[in-house]
Amino acid sequence: MKTIQEAVESTIRKTPFIEEALNEKLINVSSLARIILPEISQILKKDVKVGAVMMAINRLSPASELRIRKNIKKIALDLGDVIVRSDLCDFTFSNTPSLLKEIAKVLTKSSENQDYFLTVSQGIFETNIVTSKNLQPFVEEIFKKENLINNVLDLASITIKLPKENLEQSGIYYFILKQLAWADIPLQEIISTTNEMTIVVKEKDINETFSILMDMKLG
Repeated sequence: MKTIQEAVESTIRKTPFIEEALNEKLINVSSLARIILPEISQILKKDVKVGAVMMAINRLSPASELRIRKNIKKIALDLGDVIVRSDLCDFTFSNTPSLLKEIAKVLTKSSENQDYFLTVSQGIFETNIVTSKNLQPFVEEIFKKENLINNVLDLASITIKLPKENLEQSGIYYFILKQLAWADIPLQEIISTTNEMTIVVKEKDINETFSILMDMKLG
């Protein structure tokens, strides 16, 4: 059976925002204890006093979390080029045998001009295509017989070149995306390769997104 300390730790660790705010002394321990008290009681299957939960919160060790944050911060300061692209559109189609065959035509078309932007992300049930507006008519024509799930226009993207160390460090994506979440910026798509991360947002949010990422680079 879990102890009160273990129950409190697992509950708080499930919400990184709370854990980080707690370590920064931005959250009232007494208020937090009252909020999570019902969940702690449910986990332990017995009544628990607020005072006991408060003691468990105060005993939380930030050492591991602070070490991870320090390493992530070091990587964030070493972020490479930040490339912005505007005038993008987003298509999501259901996966079908014919769709997968037609994707090759789009890839061939995009290779004709370096100004074209194109990413294709294939999931189990659907495929997402983010492309520049000058390719929009071509995409609509090629896939006109396919099942269009979603289509969003007036988008922009920011591509971040990540240092090689990102493969060995947990939390780097969380560190980046957390900044955007706190700024209440909705993400349309997230596309990644081994050492690149592309964030697609609405054009109205691109300036704020760029500013946040540059602030991270500058420390």
